[in-house]
Amino acid sequence: MRYPAKAAAGKDLPGYAKAAPGETLIMSGNEACIRGALEAGLQFAAAYPGSPTSEILTNLAMLSGEFGHYAEWSSNEKVSMEVAAAASFAGLRSLCIMKSVGLNVVSDFLGSLSLSGCKGGLVMLVADDPASHSSINEQDTRLFSKMFEIPMIEPGDYQDAKDMLVWAFELSEAIGQVVMVRAVTRICHGRGNVVAGEIKDRRRQARFARGDRFICSASNHKRLHQQLAQAAQYFENCPFNEYTGPADAENLIILSGTAWMYAQDAIESLDVAGQAGVLKLATTHPLPEKLVLSHLISARRVLILEEVSDFLEESVLALAARHLNKLRNPKFLGQRSGDVAGPQGPGIGEMDVDRAERAIKRLLGIQEENLTFGLSLPAVGLAASSDAGLQPPVRDLALCSGCPHRASFWAVKTALEMDGRDGFVTGDIGCYCMGTGRTGYYLLRTLHCMGAGPGLAGGFGQLGRFGFDQPVVSIVGDSTFFHAAIPALINAQYNQSNFLLIVLDNGTTAMTGHQPHPGAGKSAAGLPAPKMAIEDLCRGLGIPAQVCDPFDVEGTVQTIYDSLQEEAVKVIVMRQPCALEVASTRKGDKVWVDQDACRGDECGCNKFCTRVWACPANIWDDKAGKATIDEVICNKCGVCVDLCPSGAIKIAKSLKAVV
Repeated sequence: MRYPAKAAAGKDLPGYAKAAPGETLIMSGNEACIRGALEAGLQFAAAYPGSPTSEILTNLAMLSGEFGHYAEWSSNEKVSMEVAAAASFAGLRSLCIMKSVGLNVVSDFLGSLSLSGCKGGLVMLVADDPASHSSINEQDTRLFSKMFEIPMIEPGDYQDAKDMLVWAFELSEAIGQVVMVRAVTRICHGRGNVVAGEIKDRRRQARFARGDRFICSASNHKRLHQQLAQAAQYFENCPFNEYTGPADAENLIILSGTAWMYAQDAIESLDVAGQAGVLKLATTHPLPEKLVLSHLISARRVLILEEVSDFLEESVLALAARHLNKLRNPKFLGQRSGDVAGPQGPGIGEMDVDRAERAIKRLLGIQEENLTFGLSLPAVGLAASSDAGLQPPVRDLALCSGCPHRASFWAVKTALEMDGRDGFVTGDIGCYCMGTGRTGYYLLRTLHCMGAGPGLAGGFGQLGRFGFDQPVVSIVGDSTFFHAAIPALINAQYNQSNFLLIVLDNGTTAMTGHQPHPGAGKSAAGLPAPKMAIEDLCRGLGIPAQVCDPFDVEGTVQTIYDSLQEEAVKVIVMRQPCALEVASTRKGDKVWVDQDACRGDECGCNKFCTRVWACPANIWDDKAGKATIDEVICNKCGVCVDLCPSGAIKIAKSLKAVV
């Protein structure tokens, strides 16, 4: 979803932005959040790209010319929270957006921000990724709300995603505290009907008044508790908490988030409407205790549905334990009892209709058949199929055709083998994290959070005094370099460590949708911005830095090999634009296989182009018994031309120059 930086006419706006009040549209959860922010009178937004939330800031930036708010891609999530807080301190409504692991980066500032409070509405929208569709883990960010004692709400569907954003800003201003909205992948990327509200002009003049003070101090801890108690009072009457079913129900389902939609489908599928009360909680911290207790009093069996951890279950059990004398000794079913679990056990993977249906059957004492688990884990269903013809072909995760990272990985692999000292690579997060597998020749030996690669390499680089003599290479992307690698690089230079940092510079934040960063030369709205050269930043730290073209495989291998012989911190920037960004400019070029020159199975390379190099565009022509090129997906990088030992792969013209 990309739009002009300044959409002057309403007709140029996307439907979710120009919908009239009361109009119903199909929106994704991310689009609903954007609409909600606009309806709330947003004036400042900041984020670092991370799926499943990347589209929110992307489109807020493109809408900024029309609606007058400011939007930026910050260098990391902590900075994005800090700049958004500054706007709040000046009285503006501010939104900070991140994915689950981004909250780890924010946590240091958040722990102090909660003690200082805020002025203008300050909302942090955090999206978890159950089942790790595009994340390193299944982190449950609700635990942070309890740790830092800030209120948190969870949308249960797409209408909630819009309306809760508006309510969260109002709550934040009412109590003077940041408010967390927790979404998940199925909310962000799913779609459903949403009724639009009114976009009111709530623009304010920014001013940091003479008497304004936002100081993190332990003396403010009591005030923080008072703010949380205030939030609890608002939560008791929150319009998004909803109960359906019989009064005084003996069978009670308490749920939050996407479990609301799955439970509705399961109840309809089982045809058990009215046999259990359903309490949907949008406000999961602090728990609206009076509301929950009013339904627990009559219950004999209580089922708790949620993703990912047993956060809500723990809170409900603690509440029940404090009021045992008022209850009817109910039996609790949830993750702790093993009654809510997927194929890998409780607290792992997404909620789905099958999991909800299985749990509701246990609540109601319905005989269970052999249920298969839902589409979120398709391999389970396929394994149970007796028709082998339905099995899809196995497809490795792979870098795109023509991706410069593949050439970079090959050059690193070759240089380390030439060096012969058992060197290895510490990895990082980005498209190139696929270097842990076949597409990256299994090069990456470590993979943790953003910036951990050079941090670990700096540690390894201090071990020479203990007999360690292996070369260490750390690989990061250009966006990751600006996000989290610089502190580790400074530390390594200051403490005189020894490793080689390779920055894969493709000019964009490719993994999350080609968002710009400080080295891209443009802002979030697509306007010109200062372009910061990675090599100049490194040289400013006194660290030698070279720039290579990864498509010049021979020259790059030699540069890496020579750098490995030096006992110091050093940097190589491998610069080629993302293949998807420049493929359209190469339409006049052609890569093909001269099958008369290809030796097929007789070649000693043993199908090197498809078996080892393994670019998706290098395929095997079974009929001819020769290599060929899939012209539909080939991005014409030309690297396979250099690597083919028989010279059978041809290109129309040289593409060696760095774009």
